[in-house]
Amino acid sequence: MPKTVLITGASSGIGAALAEHLTARGDTVAVVARRRDALQAVVERCHERALAIVGDMTDRDAMRRAIDETLGHFGELDVLVNNVGRGITRKPSELSDDDIDEMMRVNVKSALYGMQESLPYFRERGRGHVINVSSILARLPTAIIRSAYSASKHFLNALTTNFRMEVQYKHPGIQYSLVMPGIVATDFGRNAMHGGPDSRTLPSPQDAAEVAAVIAEVIDSRVGEAYTRPGLEEAVAAYYRSVVSTAALQQR
Repeated sequence: MPKTVLITGASSGIGAALAEHLTARGDTVAVVARRRDALQAVVERCHERALAIVGDMTDRDAMRRAIDETLGHFGELDVLVNNVGRGITRKPSELSDDDIDEMMRVNVKSALYGMQESLPYFRERGRGHVINVSSILARLPTAIIRSAYSASKHFLNALTTNFRMEVQYKHPGIQYSLVMPGIVATDFGRNAMHGGPDSRTLPSPQDAAEVAAVIAEVIDSRVGEAYTRPGLEEAVAAYYRSVVSTAALQQR
């Protein structure tokens, strides 16, 4: 059955690819970002099944307006995909207060606003789905220059899980999911604070369309967590086995 999906951070990259994927299969989408021209280009590729909403999702009022406009235009909202995010290129020993504040503002608060502002509607309706786009770095904090980004995504993972536990206690029809990509061939690296390597030049970047397809599967399955490529779940398990083993050896 076709769904209505609100996608934030949708002017390019994963968000734009997801909008195109969903509308191609018959869903309707509202796409939100700060760049009007880029959003309009996405809408034009979405078979006239998309609504463009200009707004900065790090502002709670803008998030509320995006939800209201989606409901006003389509009459319903089935899924919210919190896809806003930004990277940073700075070693942990060099991080400033502004660096930390920006990572939390963009990567955590935007998703928190989405979860909180959509909850009254989903609660009244008795069902709904929020998908937060996180990162494999939330589980594998192995990129030194992405330390603050990794920490913000780890925060997002914990927040999402606890939000799910709280809401589902009384409203089991409302789901909160995490999707964790690895390196994706987008402008993420070039748009990072303090610059950074182009993600497309890093080893084996995943195409944004592949990530979008996984998110679409999560919309259908409503699983709580998903990695976007084979092997990531095993890599996480191996990493934590290694951490535990190393700690045990150091205690001897």
